[in-house]
Amino acid sequence: MQVTETLNEGLKRGYNIVVTAAELDDKVNEKLTEAQPEVEMKGFRKGKVPMALLKKQFGQRLLGEAMQESIDGAMSQHFEDSGERPALQPEVKMTNEDWKEGDDVHVEMSYEALPEIPEVDLKSIELEKLVVKADDAAVDEALGNLAENAQDFKARKKGSKAKDGDQVVMDFVGKVDGEAFEGGSAEDYPLALGSNSFIPGFEEQLVGVKAGEEKDVTVTFPEEYQAEHLAGKEAVFSCTIKEVKEPVAAEIDDELAKKFGAEDLATLKSQISERLEAEYAGAARAVMKRGLLDKLDDLVAFDLPPTLVEAEAKQIAHQLWHEENPDVEGHDHEEIEATEEHNKLASRRVRLGLLLAELGKKAEVEVSDAEMSQAVMAQARQYPGQERQFFEFVQQNQQMQQQLRAPIFEDKVVDYVFELAQVSDKDVSKDDLQKAVEALEDE
Repeated sequence: MQVTETLNEGLKRGYNIVVTAAELDDKVNEKLTEAQPEVEMKGFRKGKVPMALLKKQFGQRLLGEAMQESIDGAMSQHFEDSGERPALQPEVKMTNEDWKEGDDVHVEMSYEALPEIPEVDLKSIELEKLVVKADDAAVDEALGNLAENAQDFKARKKGSKAKDGDQVVMDFVGKVDGEAFEGGSAEDYPLALGSNSFIPGFEEQLVGVKAGEEKDVTVTFPEEYQAEHLAGKEAVFSCTIKEVKEPVAAEIDDELAKKFGAEDLATLKSQISERLEAEYAGAARAVMKRGLLDKLDDLVAFDLPPTLVEAEAKQIAHQLWHEENPDVEGHDHEEIEATEEHNKLASRRVRLGLLLAELGKKAEVEVSDAEMSQAVMAQARQYPGQERQFFEFVQQNQQMQQQLRAPIFEDKVVDYVFELAQVSDKDVSKDDLQKAVEALEDE
């Protein structure tokens, strides 16, 4: 087998590979010899079929396998000897298209090599960690929000009209074509107007009703309604209004705490404080991570595989276009051209991605099976009722597995760098932290 270099410019590589006819024949004979003891054929005992007959019967099929294995073996040997790693799957094509059995096989292989990543003195990197304490004002604000969400309802004055946001307690009977249908009736049902918990158009028609009033509400079930016999049908609900209640915030006391699973108000405040500080810490980590990436981007410079940058720029352009055109759900639109700004951002992402991958490799950072399972479970929750199908999809889809693994790996590498870097704490206010987070979103 002969491997001849034809291109070596920057990160671009090209090679000619020649697999001789004799090598192919030897590999076919090797395969036949290996299989011979198990072959059965009419007129011969098991394992006693002559080699010439085996070759006539199976040689043509094995020739293709031998050719593929020889080329794959040559590529693997090349990467092992050279120490290079291709940025993307190498492009391989056979050049003697008029090949026939007995001829040598000529193949061209081309790829872009991953660059040499320079060493970085991680211990010299200085980072600032923003620290925010959950003060009494923040805890009280969170308590007020909880009380708002845990609102109660109290009866309005007699004769008051229901407003949007009020609760209406009523009996109702729903009918389609004059016939009551199963599940369409209830007594003493509390309905918060504006909650959108009933069929579209239902709650709006109850705005303005009073206690003691009877009102017919006419609505049309959606075409995609889960009960097929009601889908698209017009229904009339005869409603008897019993009470009209206005919303009131819950009292901030031990009873409120118990509604949220705490023993008392003091325990709830402590839990809120812990939760707030965990949220602050998460936001501060995002700010510090951006600071780290900015410093790494300034510290390292190396050639980038053009195809990786081009693919990343196209993806960025495509994603941003869809964010600007949210009404377009499919991808059957005109091609989105990457701009200079997209290419600049793509170069940064590719450079940092390659650097973090190298740092993780040297530090032997790995994503555990447990971490992957947690990531899959978190993603599966977005598809209620289809969790099993999602798990099976991930198991069979290497690309999806990589999409889930990549951010976990990156965060573990970032944490590894944090441990080595010189990190100093800086006490700031919640507003200062919020501004720093908003600055990340604006970039």
